[in-house]
Amino acid sequence: MSAPAAGGFRAPPRCARHSAVEAAARLLERVFARVEVPLAFRLWDGTSVHAGAPGPAGFTVVFRSPQAFRRCLRHPDSLTFGEAFIDGDIDIEGDVFAAMAAAAPLEELRLSPRTRLAALATLLRL
Repeated sequence: MSAPAAGGFRAPPRCARHSAVEAAARLLERVFARVEVPLAFRLWDGTSVHAGAPGPAGFTVVFRSPQAFRRCLRHPDSLTFGEAFIDGDIDIEGDVFAAMAAAAPLEELRLSPRTRLAALATLLRL
């Protein structure tokens, strides 16, 4: 795949971006914009999303379904992601230790009321 577009996400070349997938990608970028480590995600359709600090993440969080995405973004903390991983709703590709190191900044993540409302509206549309 080519480098991410200006928005930080890229759709797989084999399919057109669906509006729900685009909304999910933009939500990841918004929720994790202030995280000081690079994060990489792959949505259920193969769309790649980069958020947080610039640079390679070393790992990718793979959401297996829109339901898994909703589950993790309702409460974006390391406990929710850990439970989703144990349940098989998400996968971690790459360096698992880098993913564990990224959990600490996620614990400090505080979303503004505006971002929380935007996230809720997006999650309800998925």
